[in-house]
Amino acid sequence: MHKIVAPIALTALLALSLGGCSSDLFGFLNHGKETQAQLPPSTTAPTFAQPFDSNDVMFAQMMIPHHSQAVELALLAETNTTTPAILDLAARIKGAQQPEIDTMTAWLAAAGAMVNGHGSHGMSMPGLVSDADMAVLEKATGAEFDALFLSHMIQHHEGAIDMANDVLATTQNDDVRALANAIVAAQTAEIVEMSGLLGP
Repeated sequence: MHKIVAPIALTALLALSLGGCSSDLFGFLNHGKETQAQLPPSTTAPTFAQPFDSNDVMFAQMMIPHHSQAVELALLAETNTTTPAILDLAARIKGAQQPEIDTMTAWLAAAGAMVNGHGSHGMSMPGLVSDADMAVLEKATGAEFDALFLSHMIQHHEGAIDMANDVLATTQNDDVRALANAIVAAQTAEIVEMSGLLGP
């Protein structure tokens, strides 16, 4: 695999079904718009064998907007680069994380919980790309975009892994555990891949 030369130095795969929280990760306040979790009108609300506790719900409420930004980043790759390795990676990220968003939305609908909007990306969740950095990325193309995309996506994946590991320490729900483990496995592998593409 050819490495992408970064012109500037800059600092997910399985769709499955969702107590007090001790981690700081679950203490953030999301300032985006909250809406009741809803499925498409033609979709029957699923039922799940196990209930979702407050930590499970918070995990989904955080991870949905977090994944949504990853999909947004992946979509930028479709217009801002022609590098095959980046386009392939972006397609896989989008293909894995959109179904996971749908799964977690179903969890929240079943739990009667709200979906947190990610209106302002800010840095309220681990690994989120700031609005300012997103603006720079949107204007970048070619090798510059590739380097920025990889750097930001590595950071983004690290944040998702932190959140997944956090819920793994508390959840009693097999579906939540399975999805969190899948996120850790997939995104850890992708970090290794992206680090190789980014180069030293």
